[in-house]
Amino acid sequence: MRARAIGIAASLLLLATLPLWVAGTYYLNVASQILLYGVFALGLNVLVGYAGLVSLGHAGLLGIASYAAAILLAAGYGHFVAILGALVATVSGAAIFAVLSLRATGIGFIMITLALGQIVWGLAYRWLSLTNGDNGINVATRPAPFGISLASATAFYYATLVVFLLVLLAVAIFVRSPFGASLKGTRDQPRRMSALGFHVWLIRFYACLFSGFISAIAGLLFLYYNEFISPHAISLTASAEALLMVISGGTGTLLGPIAGAALVVIMKNVASAYIERWNFMLGAIFVAIVIFMPEGFVPGTVRMVRWSVRSLRARPAVLPAGGRQ
Repeated sequence: MRARAIGIAASLLLLATLPLWVAGTYYLNVASQILLYGVFALGLNVLVGYAGLVSLGHAGLLGIASYAAAILLAAGYGHFVAILGALVATVSGAAIFAVLSLRATGIGFIMITLALGQIVWGLAYRWLSLTNGDNGINVATRPAPFGISLASATAFYYATLVVFLLVLLAVAIFVRSPFGASLKGTRDQPRRMSALGFHVWLIRFYACLFSGFISAIAGLLFLYYNEFISPHAISLTASAEALLMVISGGTGTLLGPIAGAALVVIMKNVASAYIERWNFMLGAIFVAIVIFMPEGFVPGTVRMVRWSVRSLRARPAVLPAGGRQ
């Protein structure tokens, strides 16, 4: 318990002081990307890790939030109305996604979510009068909460960090709540949960709404970070990358999706500048994680550390020559 508390305190100190020792704005922007994609991966992990429902259309929910806010801003509304409208639109979209996709589980659920995500992408690409098609929508300004401008990279990083920590706390409370326990029950033993009187479909439906709400927050962060949204950001590739973040980091954990998001973002933005075939290296890393850490990078690392500690403790002490035990 003490080691965990020390680790949490050290992590918070590192994140809070990051702008003080990171040179330039480029790596600070990379850190902001890690945080916003960490939020997105946490939202997807609610379904993948705790509900056992693999979604390949979550980028569509991110796109609904981004496009809704961008359209409202372009229509002349303020940031508060745009953010509120984006949250309502995305949760409503998540409800529609859930009603249609929860008709099946397993491969069926994956295929339905994939189709729904592609429908959102198709609308963003073809509905030129509303979304401006492939040219996307630009956002001129960022919000200024409590009069604090978020125009600079440092200010936006701290705002993203605050949102990220609040989302992480919300997911932690959700996971440890009775509802979170019932959701994991529907993942492991849906028939038994139904026999015990739990409404399995409704529990999964509420989980989809919560996941959609977190995805909406990620979509707003994505929009304000890039100050631009286009169909490319919500393609099937984006959904697949988010799923890889969750699986590679460790499903059903709080830190796993964040570690997976950091891995993907760093490879795309940092390693790609030095390695021409960075896609090949990213794929090799994913294969290595699946082979040597099938439970995910974070749980696998914890397992290896514990194994190393037990091995060191079990090793017999080396006695000096002529000495006695």
